[in-house]
Amino acid sequence: MANLKEIRSRITSVSSTMQITSAMKMVSAAKLKKAQDAITAMRPYADKLTELLQNLSSALEGESGSVYAEQREVNSVLIVPITSNRGLCGGFNANIIKEVNRLLKNEYANKEVAFLTLGKKGDDIIKKSNYVIHNNNDVFDDLHFDHVSLIAERLMALYTEGAYDKIVLVYNHFKNAATQEVKHEQFLPIAKTVSEEQINDNVDYIFEPSKEEIVKTLIPKSLKTQLFKALRDSFASEHGARMTAMHKATDNATDLRNQLRLTYNKARQAAITGEILEIVGGAEALNG
Repeated sequence: MANLKEIRSRITSVSSTMQITSAMKMVSAAKLKKAQDAITAMRPYADKLTELLQNLSSALEGESGSVYAEQREVNSVLIVPITSNRGLCGGFNANIIKEVNRLLKNEYANKEVAFLTLGKKGDDIIKKSNYVIHNNNDVFDDLHFDHVSLIAERLMALYTEGAYDKIVLVYNHFKNAATQEVKHEQFLPIAKTVSEEQINDNVDYIFEPSKEEIVKTLIPKSLKTQLFKALRDSFASEHGARMTAMHKATDNATDLRNQLRLTYNKARQAAITGEILEIVGGAEALNG
């Protein structure tokens, strides 16, 4: 009977865990819908603005004020890993750390590297190293453009002041609820994705009111939008990863509970059979 009590206790424990994971799955599913709608609506605007920015920075190359497009020798790099503040989301955060380690060992092996972490989970791991750490882990507590703009302005200031020669974002790109793709994206200097021939043939901008005013307003706005999009991508990916992880956890808990119930029923049947045999044996002894 002690064995039956132990099995009942495990069934109760697994059932409680299953209720928790199922509730977390539903909460993440509700949050995912809102986050998915936000990134889906924002992505076309952000992508077009980034494309315009890249063309514009190429057209302004060599002009005064185009400091964000200035290409210089890379000696120091600032990596901005975007993780979550909470766990229980599968490999969401581990994949970011894995990509950061890959960058450290390959692309930036001989560079001075520092981090500005966005998300507590990444900060908890990276701060154990000897790298210089900045963090804005409260960004997901109030994920609005105005809040993200302050972080983007800080990154732009670090670049223009010469503190770092290159700034890279590492984040999870949202594809669907079950799939997230880790990306590392150059934030500064502004990357050119078109050739000089394409610029000369296809891009003929009329600047109004002036080139300097365009640099002063449009480029910073585009960089802020780029960072905001990356955070929105990561936020939607986090809820998708958590929903998937909790769905799998709930299924596993259900399977385990069913196995325990089967084991319990077998043990209970064996105990009942044993008691019947003892009664029959005792009756036969009395009759004999």
